[in-house]
Amino acid sequence: MADETPFAAILRQAVEQLPGAIGGTLAAGDGETVDYHVRGGWRRADWELLTAHHGVLFGHVRSWLHTRHYGDPEFLVVSHRELHVLLRDVADGYFALIAIDDAAEIVSASRLLAEAAAQLKQEMS
Repeated sequence: MADETPFAAILRQAVEQLPGAIGGTLAAGDGETVDYHVRGGWRRADWELLTAHHGVLFGHVRSWLHTRHYGDPEFLVVSHRELHVLLRDVADGYFALIAIDDAAEIVSASRLLAEAAAQLKQEMS
């Protein structure tokens, strides 16, 4: 897509490869969306709210791990009844998120998210 940023292109590629994927986001450590790609049916504000809330959760996990001297979290899965949100550390406090609606695809989503996080990290440097 002509007006697509490199971050959005990476996220689109990950989302489009995965059946059941709803969308993906690159976000700052506080949950603020940097860029995203989402399939139809989601308003931007709703997607950014999903990202922000899960980013806060990721931040709390990070804080607890730091308190116990374990370092940064690398990967977190939050499973809801019909929505599964996967978060992966990218670099410098940024994280990548992918949301899916099919629990059977969590392993595939994890692999695609890891690949996207590596590409996002490379694009950031």
